[in-house]
Amino acid sequence: MDGARGAIRYPFATPPEPGQAVEIAQGVLWLRMPLPMALDHVNVYALDDGEGWTLVDTGIASRRGRAIWADLLAGPLGGKPVTRVIVTHHHPDHVGLAGWFQSEHGAELWTSRVAWLFARMLQLDEQDRPAPETLAYWRGAGMDPALWGERAAQRPFNFADTVAPMPLGFRNMAEGDVIRAGGRDWDVRLGDGHAPDHVTLWSRDCDLVIGGDQLLASISPNLGVYATEPFNDPVAGWIESCTRMAAHAREDHLVLPGHKLPFTGLPVRLDQLVANHHGALSRLRAHLGEPRTACECFTPLFKREIGPGEYILALVEAVGHVNHLFLTGQARRWQREDGAWLYQVAQVPPEGP
Repeated sequence: MDGARGAIRYPFATPPEPGQAVEIAQGVLWLRMPLPMALDHVNVYALDDGEGWTLVDTGIASRRGRAIWADLLAGPLGGKPVTRVIVTHHHPDHVGLAGWFQSEHGAELWTSRVAWLFARMLQLDEQDRPAPETLAYWRGAGMDPALWGERAAQRPFNFADTVAPMPLGFRNMAEGDVIRAGGRDWDVRLGDGHAPDHVTLWSRDCDLVIGGDQLLASISPNLGVYATEPFNDPVAGWIESCTRMAAHAREDHLVLPGHKLPFTGLPVRLDQLVANHHGALSRLRAHLGEPRTACECFTPLFKREIGPGEYILALVEAVGHVNHLFLTGQARRWQREDGAWLYQVAQVPPEGP
């Protein structure tokens, strides 16, 4: 990453419509699947292996998603079979139809071990009401009591709602592996923070990088902590992995991200992705001159009002940031009588006599 940083640019201004494809390079197609949320799409990629296709990510499991894939297979994919699915990470918009491609199309699933274990565990863990551990976690974060009571009485989102059943069997992708797909050799580099052991692929033969949600140009992925691993420090994982990947980033890399548009200017974007969180931590330290719960830290972290639809994502990211300060000794914490944890910056001892 020596030398001047270039601007972020978007060589492909128009995304593909559902059921259509944009050719990024020879043997590499950009496809898009719809999502029923504010971020209304996920990018997926098809790599031509000759006799069949390797897909990178799949979209969520839904009737509409399966219908769009039927159109894609018959149209832009030319009737050739999907023989392999590479999943970048375990979130539903990326892994949702991987099991369907395995069971209905005979595809082989490749992903990191942690991604597969998390996805399969969560897909099997259906709940009618939030687990006691989740309720305790929300209370510990200082969730608004009225919202806590409302959520406690509702069926929570379950992975099985948007992730197809996943059969046994996958191929592990580890840091330092080299795989062949789309007529190219790709280095496997694993990210962290947004999702553990997030797979990214860096072509040895051209300027392509498949970034998933680890490498996004215009939005910053959520760094969330959940009741599954309540003491996780995704901020440390994010900063470490972005810094590590920066050693490989070039100005001419064309990054194929999980959302929004493909882009160049990866060195400067990696700088920004780290700086964004250093800035958030600086604002948070100033805010924690007085004791606060995680949910009382939304304003300095996000610099805007958080609505009901964003509340849980804001909560889990706020916990990620206060966890980082606590686990690195920059803040202390103690528990209120209502179960909420209060955080305050650690006092700096005075210098010598």
